[in-house]
Amino acid sequence: STNDPTAHAEIVAIRDACKVLQTFQLTGCELYTSCEPCPMCLGAIYWARLDKVYYANTKADAAQIGFDDQFIYEELDLPISDRKLPIIQLMRDEALRAFQEWQEKTDKVEY
Repeated sequence: STNDPTAHAEIVAIRDACKVLQTFQLTGCELYTSCEPCPMCLGAIYWARLDKVYYANTKADAAQIGFDDQFIYEELDLPISDRKLPIIQLMRDEALRAFQEWQEKTDKVEY
């Protein structure tokens, strides 16, 4: 174990595929996984633009053995101010300037 909470098999597979294929978009690729992806993995799958995901176990199956991600789905449905984890916005003006600079770059890699 790497003690990395983000090192789910789906994430590792996406990282490895991107490295081997030298791209950050996996259009044309499919992913096979033992379980319905958790919220983090599902986000990565969408960001990587995979074409299809095959899975065996469901979220409910995972919850029965202790991998209950339902609270994350519920948290995502809440306004930020109502979530259990304090998430505090700061330095928005500076952050907006950074976004503007990125948007104006002519050599940026589009996502």
